Amino acid sequence: MKIIKILILMLVSISFSACSQNKNTATEDSKVETEKQLKVLFVLTSHDQLGDTGEKTGFWIEEFAAPYYTLLDQGVKITVASPKGGKAPIDPRSKTDASKTEATKRFNSDKSAQLIIENTIKLDKIKAEDYDAVFYPGGHGPLWDLVEDETSIALIEAFNKQSKPMAFVCHAPAVLKEVKNTEGAPLVKGKKITGFTNTEEEAVQLTNVVPFLVEDMLKENGGKFSKADNWNVHVVEDGNLITGQNPASSELAAQLLLKKIK
Repeated sequence: MKIIKILILMLVSISFSACSQNKNTATEDSKVETEKQLKVLFVLTSHDQLGDTGEKTGFWIEEFAAPYYTLLDQGVKITVASPKGGKAPIDPRSKTDASKTEATKRFNSDKSAQLIIENTIKLDKIKAEDYDAVFYPGGHGPLWDLVEDETSIALIEAFNKQSKPMAFVCHAPAVLKEVKNTEGAPLVKGKKITGFTNTEEEAVQLTNVVPFLVEDMLKENGGKFSKADNWNVHVVEDGNLITGQNPASSELAAQLLLKKIK
């Protein structure tokens, strides 16, 4: 009888040890799963003046909202930054009925997303090594601040050096103007690329307002520029660089970015 009791105690002890080990393993697996969560940085403009017109500008809602929800709905952790930090300006024209999409409607009723836009992180607090990829929405604002922003330029060069995916939509490819590749040449040199076209700029009647035309600059820097008809979806991928032509191209650009980091 005594031997039987001892055997029972041993079995109970072994069972408890196994349960404890399984619990610890599950906890470790959970930690690893949490640590593996994909992280994408969004960079928005802080500039809200449309040249000398007296009109307001900023980032284009669709170009933020569509990629934001595309990634967010797949469990990606998103951080939003801007040169000045704080509230990032939205281009008023992107709020009109004509510019509304399902993504912008969702944003307009999403208080948490709106709060993020009102409290962006200052760009100089960001490190490329903390993220899996970066996404730059457009709008005319970036033409006046992010193009010459040394922090943004260095950040993009760091992402590129780390071979991480980078996406730029509509006017956002303009921010690549002063960015260099690892050999010191323009980042876009020899790359297949697209962006807001000259004819699209003409269509919105801002050709003589913007500091330069995105299409012309990308070509001058050696980019292999391609385009679709005005307002049609057109996204180009070359290595870790993804570019979209216009607002309609923002969702596809995000989908390609997601595919690269998954």
